[in-house]
Amino acid sequence: MSDKKIQLYSLATPNGMKVSIALEELGLEYDAHKIDISKGDQFKEDFIKVNPNSKIPAITDPNGPDGKPINVFESGAILLYLAEKTGKLIPKDPVKRLECIQWLFFQMAGVGPMFGQFGHFWKYAPEKIPYAIERYTKEARRILGVLDKQLEGKEYLVGEYSIADIATFPWVRCLDFGYKASDHIKVSEFKNVTAWVERCHSKPASQKGAQVTPFG
Repeated sequence: MSDKKIQLYSLATPNGMKVSIALEELGLEYDAHKIDISKGDQFKEDFIKVNPNSKIPAITDPNGPDGKPINVFESGAILLYLAEKTGKLIPKDPVKRLECIQWLFFQMAGVGPMFGQFGHFWKYAPEKIPYAIERYTKEARRILGVLDKQLEGKEYLVGEYSIADIATFPWVRCLDFGYKASDHIKVSEFKNVTAWVERCHSKPASQKGAQVTPFG
């Protein structure tokens, strides 16, 4: 552990991957600490000091805005903090910057929660509840449609690669690698989305960041 490096507390979930991918893309030095949520690591006192809500990911930056250490939790807040700290992965144009933040919040309020609910009822619920599966399947497809429309004629959500993309594409990938539900949701029908996910995931920083703090 270095007192000059960012300390990352995470696990390779879609939310966790966001921050490790961003750190790699930004070229920031960091130490990674796995928080195994299956073993209750998130409820340990040392981690609660970093995130009182006991959720991954979280970071400690020894060089905060005032030069002092600062803890940052909530993945969207961390991405925005890192982008503002470095002046990268967020547009400099004020209109585009606002657009980027809106799509970041769209992921936080829509993509993540709705895809997560779908995954719970599709894969993890102790009993299959057809109503719940149908409800969240429809919502997941609606959200994919929103993304697909936004990506029409664009390589990335706001034109340039940004924290909005990094926040979102791991969750779309999770429909496949996490929930094994790509065929059920018919993700392939959303051509702009599938091309965009491949574009984002193929970046070297994405490949490396996705392997940080792995399960197991």
